[in-house]
Amino acid sequence: MRMSNRISGFQCSPIRRLSPFAREAVQRGIRVYPLNIGQPDIKTPSQVIDAVHNYDEPIIAYGNSEGRQELRDALPAYYKKYGLDVKSEDILITTGGSEALQFAFMTLCDPYDEIIIPEPYYTNVSSFANIAMVSLVPVTSKLEDGFALPDISEFEKKITRKTGAILLCSPNNPTGYIYSAEELTQLLKLVKKHDIFLIVDEVYREFCYDGKSFSSVLAFPEYADRVICVDSFSKRYSMCGARVGALISKNKNVLESALKLAQARLCPPDIEQVAARAALDTDDSYLVEVKAEYEKRRDFIVEGLQQIDGVKCSCPKGAFYLVAELPVDDAERFAVFMLKDFNLDGETVMVAPCEDFYVTKGIGRRQVRIAYVLNTHDLARAVRCIDAGLQAYRRDVLKETI
Repeated sequence: MRMSNRISGFQCSPIRRLSPFAREAVQRGIRVYPLNIGQPDIKTPSQVIDAVHNYDEPIIAYGNSEGRQELRDALPAYYKKYGLDVKSEDILITTGGSEALQFAFMTLCDPYDEIIIPEPYYTNVSSFANIAMVSLVPVTSKLEDGFALPDISEFEKKITRKTGAILLCSPNNPTGYIYSAEELTQLLKLVKKHDIFLIVDEVYREFCYDGKSFSSVLAFPEYADRVICVDSFSKRYSMCGARVGALISKNKNVLESALKLAQARLCPPDIEQVAARAALDTDDSYLVEVKAEYEKRRDFIVEGLQQIDGVKCSCPKGAFYLVAELPVDDAERFAVFMLKDFNLDGETVMVAPCEDFYVTKGIGRRQVRIAYVLNTHDLARAVRCIDAGLQAYRRDVLKETI
């Protein structure tokens, strides 16, 4: 039976496609440390869980397509903490940040238009682009530069009549790079010059380390009509499964157009929005403590990886991911080996191969994304497995290809 040409162009997510191997390992009695996915082990704030337990509507009914009004009314106070002037009418609640990105693509671009994006990038963006029939045009950042933003001239070279927007993620998934106010200003001047948009995924804004401050794309009122911000409750409050996000813009045409897509999918999930509203009442100390914990984990795993012979890794400035280059021929082959053929005292790890985090073919083949979302005890066990696994892979697998 023939499948559509459209679906044949999609890739299976490198974050999740090795999950069957992990499940088989668990069935064999192996403990698998999941470093492949950004699922924190931090507890969700208790009032979020309580809000779900206390949901007392007699019917779980359709809600507003733009989201629950009480949630939209509460969000401006959150953004005000960052000095951002956001009003409830600037906010469209979405089913996770993923839907916000999808809406942005379909609102700004016609089929066969283009979005410029620094690579490596959050790999699932490629699926959002495929759904919208949009091409991703890469500007490559490099491990040896700490994945810093390439020169603005590199972005301008890629702009054509088909370009609809430039897309950033800051703090970045998968690299942890944080784009500065100066870098954002340069890009904003560029998009204004060429009459396109700047989309910025800011879902990790709380997690900036080494005293580095966060600059939001919403902090530039003179460019407000050129900006779409994507946000989410998933990582901030450790409620990834709730799937509540937001598309934010001062451009009324953007919001009115995106609302057509929101109406087509009817409404965001209702109970989860109640939970998200409760999350906004979380004491500020929660996020202070979570940020400190992630910074500790960052320091721990970077030090551990740098002690492994042949491993190169970036030191992320934010979010909770890093990209590491391994002394292997193929990171995906190594990742499968770790799940199928290796364990250390009944333990192994699952990582996300990075080749599909790039548009440019052949780059990232020896790289993996690691999410340091586990406690330091588990991270220590995971690093130990990676070290031993690399030795076993080079001894038992690479020698076969020499």
